[in-house]
Amino acid sequence: MPNMLQKNFSMIRTREELLNEISRNDPLRNIYHGWNEDQQNEFLDFCTGVKGVKILYDAFFKEVMDPAAVPERLNELLSLILNQKIRILNVLPNESPHIAEETSLVIMDIVVELENRSLANIEIQRQGYMFPGQRAACYSADLLLRQYKRIRSERNKAGKKFSYRDIKKVYTIIFYDKSPMEFHQFPNDCIHRARPKTDTGLEINLLQEYAFIPLDICRKILHNKDINSKLEAWLVFLSSDDPEWIIRLIEKYPQFRTYYEEIYTLCLNTEKVMSMFSKELQELDRNTVQYMIDTMQEEIDKQRQIIGERDAALSEKDREIEELKAKLAQLQ
Repeated sequence: MPNMLQKNFSMIRTREELLNEISRNDPLRNIYHGWNEDQQNEFLDFCTGVKGVKILYDAFFKEVMDPAAVPERLNELLSLILNQKIRILNVLPNESPHIAEETSLVIMDIVVELENRSLANIEIQRQGYMFPGQRAACYSADLLLRQYKRIRSERNKAGKKFSYRDIKKVYTIIFYDKSPMEFHQFPNDCIHRARPKTDTGLEINLLQEYAFIPLDICRKILHNKDINSKLEAWLVFLSSDDPEWIIRLIEKYPQFRTYYEEIYTLCLNTEKVMSMFSKELQELDRNTVQYMIDTMQEEIDKQRQIIGERDAALSEKDREIEELKAKLAQLQ
């Protein structure tokens, strides 16, 4: 009997059909049997509609959100997040050094130029890094410097004088599949927007703005409520693989049906989607290891600080004791 998603998307195959194809193809069969039982079931479940597809898998996200092919989708999402009309003009090559150093925790990272020449860096992290504010500030600074260098170069080539008036805003937008612990102190907030401002109310354009979206918290918030806005619809699309929620989403906002159809059509290419899933599993392993390293390093740093403070206190006590001994010797 067809499951809930198979009833809505006729291209979704049954478990038997998928397993038969895998069993007839030696390379696919070898890949499949290289996974553990939980991984095999996860793959079969999302390909056959038992569960929804994890949109944040790299290949699926790129399939439906590619700003070069379908910019209107990311335009809409960014407009809702930033509370202003956004139109992507260009997709820029990502030159930021943090990608090469920290790629294991990053699902997606794209830089786009907006119609007003502002830049936006959109990043999705599997597991939120430690020190999220410091990292985001560095990403933003890197983006701002990149824009500054580009505009100076353009003005010089045109024989024109550079003006800071030409520097536009930069937006750093970070989605977390599993958010850092700081965000869990705010269990009722799906989006945290930030920008520098003075303590007096003086309006001065400091150019850098941020939006942090903890999707794991969004899932909890939306679990017991209806989808009441287009922004909430997007958050459900990005965060939930619950078939019931997917059906609720496409019934209320039919545009998302098209996105799921594209994904399930991609799932018909078994070789491609199995290769993609294998890469996701490898990245998840790397992600787990990297997160454990970061966590352990923080614990080590804390212990070193405690030991250092204790040693300093002991040294001070030793000095005081020696001074008392010296005074006692003088008295004798």
